[in-house]
Amino acid sequence: MADGMTVRNPEQPLEAMSPAGRKILVMNCHEAWIHQLRHIAAELHIVVGLAGRKVRGWDWRMRPLPSNGRITSLERALAAGPDTYDLAVCHNITDLLDLAVLRVPKLLVLHETLHGRMAQQGATFDPQSMSAMLATYLESVGGHAVGVTPAKGESWGVHGEPLYCCADPADYYEPTYAAAAGIRVANHVTSKRVFLAWDFHAEAFGSVGLTLVGHNPELGVSAARDWDDLRAMFACHRFQVHTADPAYEDGFNMAVVEGLAAGLPLITNVHPTSPVVHGVNGFQARTPTEAREYAQCLVDDIALARRMGRMARDTVRRLFSVAAFRERFERAWRAAAESFGRSAGGAAVLPRSAEPVYDACVGR
Repeated sequence: MADGMTVRNPEQPLEAMSPAGRKILVMNCHEAWIHQLRHIAAELHIVVGLAGRKVRGWDWRMRPLPSNGRITSLERALAAGPDTYDLAVCHNITDLLDLAVLRVPKLLVLHETLHGRMAQQGATFDPQSMSAMLATYLESVGGHAVGVTPAKGESWGVHGEPLYCCADPADYYEPTYAAAAGIRVANHVTSKRVFLAWDFHAEAFGSVGLTLVGHNPELGVSAARDWDDLRAMFACHRFQVHTADPAYEDGFNMAVVEGLAAGLPLITNVHPTSPVVHGVNGFQARTPTEAREYAQCLVDDIALARRMGRMARDTVRRLFSVAAFRERFERAWRAAAESFGRSAGGAAVLPRSAEPVYDACVGR
């Protein structure tokens, strides 16, 4: 870590919380999202060794294991007693099928749009039929689905409150803005060129200093070594970049929220779901030329980057706070418990109260 950087240990709970005996079974996919569950007052049993995963165990490069988490296998989870778990968190239909025999409330977290996934895989099935099939299956097993954004959920026919990700500025190093360059965190950009509006990105930032971070071996680009490495890179860059085609992707993702929490102004293409308030916490560009000019402004003016960076952190505190994530997760848990109760033909097995006080992987 760079000299002078201090950060609260992210594995220390934000406040005294007791699991109150609650246990959540979590299918392992998207370690960064699962890492947020350290804020939930429950013991996490995280299932690793699932088929189709590039990393068989927990990928420590992405995030450390949550402080309230432990590793388990699918075999051990299925062999557990009927009252072992209070909730199972799934990330795709394969997860639901793997846990079909486990009688427990199930929460399906949707990380991608259905039509985006279809386009990426070249699938030709009818999306409405797939949505209807998912709804029927969830009803039969007493499951509840939630999108990580409204667009993600609605593309699958799932409406209602989304489960936005969270970030805490206190978990990130104090920004120095020392590198007069931008940063973008993105994986598999070659296969996601359309979704990530990569032609816009390339034209806008090809002549501006920009660090690409993520699993992109065909470009000779690798992911950060670990979370500390990623946070250190956030701390020294001047701004971050995100471009996306509104037909397929949101104007932000979890990496963007984390960059905002780290104090990075954000430059995006004009997008209806961008968290950017133009000229306040970043810029929304109508053209690649505009984006390049905004980037140059931040490269040339570190004081501007600092002002916008402070507003970026305020954006996270308002829209993506830990407290809001915890409340939304508890409501989604209650909805899953109520669905399970209806499918079981009895009263809902509501989540036990806690002491006062999240590879796209769809189909793996």
